[in-house]
Amino acid sequence: MSTANPRVAVLTGSPNDLPRVEKAVAVLDSLGIASELRVLSAHRTPHETVQYVADAEARGVQVFIACAGMANHLAGVVAAHTLRPVIGVPLGSTNLSGLDSLLSTVQMPPGVPVATVAVDGTRNAGFLAARILGLQDTEITARLAEVREKDKERYTL
Repeated sequence: MSTANPRVAVLTGSPNDLPRVEKAVAVLDSLGIASELRVLSAHRTPHETVQYVADAEARGVQVFIACAGMANHLAGVVAAHTLRPVIGVPLGSTNLSGLDSLLSTVQMPPGVPVATVAVDGTRNAGFLAARILGLQDTEITARLAEVREKDKERYTL
């Protein structure tokens, strides 16, 4: 969902990753959380990425989800330029099956934290963003509880 007042910004380093990253957007949509999806790169468009973060904050973005593969510096660059929560999603890639991206995502210097989910864990990133927002929005928490109850029914034998 793209909206004038997104609460979550979902970023990816490559257009090729959009089908995987859209799973986070789908979770947010299902919970009624406004989001926007952008392709930005820590390596190819660093100035544009930093400017986007500043503009997104000014528009009310409260949580960033940054998804990239290989040398995943996108989450770290975003976290270095905001005090909002950043969720890093390492994406599986060629030879190392996402281990390179995972290690790049979790190796942040002190004071630049990035919450990290599993390799290709874009759905969980959407749920984590919702839980963060739910700390101050009881409607989101209620919707999350409904989803959990449905999941319980689905997975109970």
